Amino acid sequence: MSHHTLDARNSLCPMPVIKTQNKIAELQTGDILEVTCTDPGALNDIPAWCRINGHLVKDSQENEDEVVIVIEVVG
Repeated sequence: MSHHTLDARNSLCPMPVIKTQNKIAELQTGDILEVTCTDPGALNDIPAWCRINGHLVKDSQENEDEVVIVIEVVG
């Protein structure tokens, strides 16, 4: 299991989801991806994409101007 980060700040919908999808395609089952975004819509969009594709959202937080979502990659 490896921990990876993705900086999707300053990207508007749908780019945070697309960047997340592309990064997860490079990862292995059990890897953790921490995505940082400034688009508040990502707080709903990325977890919805994860549900559809079978990945687990381990945590999500909304700070002042950033959203951080932690995903576990599922095979």
